Amino acid sequence: MSASSPVTSAIETPLVDIQSTPDQRNIAIDKVGVKRVKYPIQVRERENGLQHTVGVLSLTVDLPKEFKGTHMSRFLEVLGEHNRDLGPETIPVILAKLREKLKAETAHLEVRFTFFREKAAPVTGKVGMMGYECGFLAAGGEKTDFTLELTVPVTTLCPCSKEISDRGAHNQRGYVMVKVKPTDGSVLWLEDVIDLIEAAGSAQLYPVLKRPDEKFVTEQAYDNPRFVEDMVREVAIAFNLDDRIAAYEIEVENHESIHDHNAYATISRTK
Repeated sequence: MSASSPVTSAIETPLVDIQSTPDQRNIAIDKVGVKRVKYPIQVRERENGLQHTVGVLSLTVDLPKEFKGTHMSRFLEVLGEHNRDLGPETIPVILAKLREKLKAETAHLEVRFTFFREKAAPVTGKVGMMGYECGFLAAGGEKTDFTLELTVPVTTLCPCSKEISDRGAHNQRGYVMVKVKPTDGSVLWLEDVIDLIEAAGSAQLYPVLKRPDEKFVTEQAYDNPRFVEDMVREVAIAFNLDDRIAAYEIEVENHESIHDHNAYATISRTK
């Protein structure tokens, strides 16, 4: 192939970098980057090392007013340098590299994933895998701000229904959605937060239940009725008593079994 062939000429011709050209509109952008990046990740477990799952990520930085655009490929390059390990120890490093590579003052990372946990039935001990929707939300500048995000399903039984009914009481599946900021230097596992939330319900959910387990869970729920207001307060009390938690947002939504609407309550506090 001759030196003047079209392929060679194309390789040797420098490509214009439009993103690096100046912008004259004088408007900085708060966040610019990539969203809904599906990526294999590893999440640390409290007892068993690393769990392999799939994360959906958003990676962003601020863009100064003088820059026309950012370099989207660099977000994925930085992500690929970290061996898929995402957590409180590695995310600040990723944020620092994003700021460095993209010449930004702040960087943001959000990742959401399903976290699986082996769970045994309360009487028979039959084991199954329980999935929880979780996430890490982080922003890095002079200091890294880190938040755990979880959705934990529970059983709630209506106190009013129990009080007024001659036979039984209606119950529902409730979803407790929380954002938790750990205190500086503390170690707060996803499993720790799940344990606190599940203990606050009328009863827990299980992946596998045999008849003795079903009897136990039904009676446990009946003995521990919870309005949605009770549920959000019980979780708040548990979080208030845990010194590893600096701030929290709690939302509880009950999928009502006898109404065509959901019951809802929320609490947000900084300790």
